[in-house]
Order: sequence, then C-alpha cells, then structure tokens
Amino acid sequence: RVIDHWTAQRRAEAIPRDLRIDPRGLGYLRRADGTLAPYGHQVAANAGTITPRVKPVSDKTPPAVSNLDPGAGDTIGSAYGFRATVTDASGIKSVTFVIRFPDGVTTQSFTAGQVSGDTWGVDLQGFTDGSWAWWVVATDTSRNKTTSDVTPFTVDTSGVTPPPSGDTVTNAAWTGGGTVQTAAGRIYFEMPANAKRKGPWTGYVCSGTVATDLTAGRSVILTAAHCVYDDANKAFARNVLFIPDQDGTSGAGTDLDCSNDPLGCWVPSFGVVDRNWTLSTFPNNIPWDYAFYVVSDSGAHVGAAASSVILDLAAGNLAISFAPPYVNDGVPGAGSVDFTHALGYSYSEDPNFMYCAEDMTTEGAYNWWLASCGLSGGASGGPWMQPVDGGNGPLISVNSWGYTTQPGMAGPKLSGTSAECVFTTAKGTDFSAVPTTDGDAGVAQTCP
Repeated sequence: RVIDHWTAQRRAEAIPRDLRIDPRGLGYLRRADGTLAPYGHQVAANAGTITPRVKPVSDKTPPAVSNLDPGAGDTIGSAYGFRATVTDASGIKSVTFVIRFPDGVTTQSFTAGQVSGDTWGVDLQGFTDGSWAWWVVATDTSRNKTTSDVTPFTVDTSGVTPPPSGDTVTNAAWTGGGTVQTAAGRIYFEMPANAKRKGPWTGYVCSGTVATDLTAGRSVILTAAHCVYDDANKAFARNVLFIPDQDGTSGAGTDLDCSNDPLGCWVPSFGVVDRNWTLSTFPNNIPWDYAFYVVSDSGAHVGAAASSVILDLAAGNLAISFAPPYVNDGVPGAGSVDFTHALGYSYSEDPNFMYCAEDMTTEGAYNWWLASCGLSGGASGGPWMQPVDGGNGPLISVNSWGYTTQPGMAGPKLSGTSAECVFTTAKGTDFSAVPTTDGDAGVAQTCP
C-alpha cells in the first residue's frame, strides 16, 4: 500500500522538511525554491521588527535587564555573541550594549537587536587579551531608561576555535564510501496540513541512517524528530518509505521504481520520539530533535533484490555513540579530533548523497554546530560522524536546523540527553502495541 501510494508525481511534489530559525527566533519551513513558510505560527518571513506592545499612559517603570552573557568573570575569545534579557510592560524602544576596553577609559557602544522573545543581542569580534567590561542601556517606549551594572569579563584568545581551515567542505558529493554509503538513505513520508488531520496530507523528504541495534526482529533508523512527528499539527508521519543508497540508483534520480535502487525500498512500521518534542513547537523543542523509525525484519522490503530482506543486514549499520564527542579542541583542520562530517540526501542535486565537514563547535546549550555547512533541503535527519573513519562512524548527531540569514547546520546532542532512552524504546517496543491509524503510528516516550 505504501509503495503504491508514492507515485512518481507524489515523490516529485515532496517537500524537503528543512527547518530554519530567523533573527526573531521564529521557526520556518524552507521550501525547495528557498521561500519560507511560517512553522507553528502565522508571522510572515522577513516581516521586520516585532511591533512593541501598547504602552500604558502612566508608565513610569523602566525596563528590567538581566541574564547578561558573558557574565561576570566569564572568559571569551576574540569573537562572541553578546546577549541580555530585557523586559518592559510597555515595549522596548532601544537596547544598547556598551563595551569598556582594558584601559578602563575607552568605551564603544553597539545597537542590539531582538534575537528572540525578550533576548537582545549583537555579535562582536576583534577583542584582544585582557580585562574588559560591559553593560546594557535599555529604553522603553515611554522613554524610561535603565543602565545595568557593569559586568567584567576576560578575553583569552589562546583558546579560541580557529577560523575554518582549508579542509572545510561546505557541500560536496560524498565519494568516501564506507558503511554510511549504504546505511544512509532518503525517507519519504506525509504529515497533515492541520491539527485535525483532515484535508491534504503533505509529502516530505528527509534523510536517515540504519543504526546498530543488536535486536532480533527489527532494524532501527536514526533520523530527526521533525522527520517523524509533526510538532505543529501533533501527528506522527504516515506512508513512510526508506530508500537506502539511492545515490546508486540506475534511474534518473527519484522515481516510482524501487527496482532500480541498489537495495530496493523498506517500509518502517512506526516512529519513536521523546515526548518533550511533542509538547511544544519548533524551535522551542530543538533539544529533542532526534528520533527513530522501526522496520520489521519481515514484510518490509520491496523492489530490487538485496542480500537480505532484513534492512540492517542488507544495508549495513553504524554504531551510535552516546559518549561526549570532541568540540573546540583548538587545532584546525581534518587532523583534529573535533573535525566532523555531516551527510544527507540533497533535494536540489537529486539523487546525490552530499556532505559537509569542518571543526565542530556549539550553538547554545543544546546543539552542536558546523558553521560553514551548506547542505541543501532533504538532508534533515542525515548522520553526523566523528571521526568519519572512512565512512564507518560512529554517529554522534543528525542534521537538525539552520538560520534563515547565514550558513551553518545544528545537530542535537545525543550525549547526556534522552537520546539513548528513546533508542532503547525503539529497540524494545512491541510492534503490536503501536497504533496503525494515520497520525498515531508512533511512540512518544517519556524519558528521565
């Protein structure tokens, strides 16, 4: 039934499920043509600054300023994203960050922008070693002004992640072979157009990788949660189809024919996500953007003959590492331990299997970050490997989201999170215990 559902027209119309965050902190789905569709809200892309709330006539209370980052005593490098929380009942008119130089006299002011919600920020660079300080000046729409306490910080450029080396790859065809070539594949699925699950179900495309599960009776595919569960309309995907190693198809890219793909196609039975992913909407749930599809060892394979009807035997599989990976080791280039590869199936260069690679950093508290990565739509859910080990892993994350205004790819942290708990649920849940009705074919696991 699922194979018959994915006609050539439906596959051609499938949309990359490519999530982006704009400077205001709002989530968008980036379509294949580059336009942005509001995700979980109705605010149009590039709509300008957020309109201030209407001020009370007798407002005498100045803005409140808190959560300065860097905080007192923190050490930064030559570049840093300065942030502060600024709140006011009548709305904020302006926020200025004032930087005091190590000579204790010279200052320079910078206009901050609204990053998201009550968070204001500006990215600065050019700092030199020494003792610096900064403070925030905020004015509300009633012209009440607040100046925060002076916050000292230290600059130490010796520990700064160096700029991208000549080894950095932004987006190129993967030619390295290894198990990832066959274990990774393209995922087709549908999600509803509204929370009532009525009306059209829209076709999407992501990437995923067969993971080592050491469990009889099933294979498990690692991907992103936004490729398994629609957090905006609160439904699991339906009509899910996994095509491993489609890069090696003998057809002209994506088509209806599973017989011209090297290993054929597999139909997963259900998905598993962390319950926290389902309780809010992107980007508020980005810490939990990891998930799994479960494929039965019997009755799931169609198309080209493979060495086995069992997915993880036919396609191979890669181990998942839940240990902390290397990050910001201070050594540039492919010879460093934090050099990381992210891979995924390209929508714009169908059916090519693509990759980016560079030294891994962090983006906020919950995500790893590859700052130069330019993988195109369809790569979501594709694997991150550190080290790459000739394409043999291990897996440390998946392609999750990017910004609307700059390159870069974020990946959720699998170490120190519920990811291992979700994986255990995927390995242990009985097939008969999962509903099969459209929108309900999955498990939202509550993890410690």
